Amino acid sequence: MAGSSLVLTDDSRLSKIDQRLYKLEGYLALLSGLAVFSLMLLAVFSVGGRNLAGQPLPGYVDWIEQAMPLIAFMGIAFTQRDGGHIRMDMLVGALRGRPLYLAELITTLVILCVMLLLVWGSWAHFDRSFDFSAPMWSSDSSMDISLPLWPAKLLVPVAFSVLCLRLVLQVWAYGRALITGDDTLIAVPLVADAATQAAMEAEHVSAHDK
Repeated sequence: MAGSSLVLTDDSRLSKIDQRLYKLEGYLALLSGLAVFSLMLLAVFSVGGRNLAGQPLPGYVDWIEQAMPLIAFMGIAFTQRDGGHIRMDMLVGALRGRPLYLAELITTLVILCVMLLLVWGSWAHFDRSFDFSAPMWSSDSSMDISLPLWPAKLLVPVAFSVLCLRLVLQVWAYGRALITGDDTLIAVPLVADAATQAAMEAEHVSAHDK
C-alpha cells in the first residue's frame, strides 16, 4: 500500500526497517514542532512581561538559540523519507526503470557522503563545546543567561546521523531495484505526476476538514 507520500510498503525486511525508522523520524519531527510551539509561548511570555511588568523574559534570545537546532534539523530525516525536500522531478520524472534507479542511487550516494562529512564536522563542533571538568559540562555558553551550548550542538550530529540511516536505506532500495529491475520500489518516495499530487493534497485537506 502507499501513504500520502507515495512510499510503498510490503512485508520485506527493508520495508520493516523503513517503517521502524519512520517512527523514530516521526518522533523527532514532533520534537521539532514542539520546539516551534515553545518559542511561540516564550514570545507571549516575553511580550506580556514587558507590557505588564516592564520586564521581558530573561534570556529570550538565548532560548531561541537553543531551540534552533530542534526546529531546523530534527525533521530533516522525516522530510527525506516522504520526499519533501526540493527535487528536480521534471528531470527525474522523465526516467523509467533502471536509468531512474541509477540516477536516484548516484544522487543518494552523493548526499550520503556529504551528510557523513557533516556528521563528522558537527560532532567535532560539539566536542569542542563539551567539557566534563567545566561547570554544566560546557566550555562555552550563551551571552545573556549563560546557558550551556553543548546540548544544542549535540542535536545536530544526532539529527544528521538519523538522516544518514535513512539515506543508507534508500541506497539499499535503489541498489536492489537496479539489480533486480523490479518495477515496485519500496521505502523510497515515488515521483508523482501533477494530477496525483493534486489528488493527494485534496485528500489531505479533506481529512483535516473531517
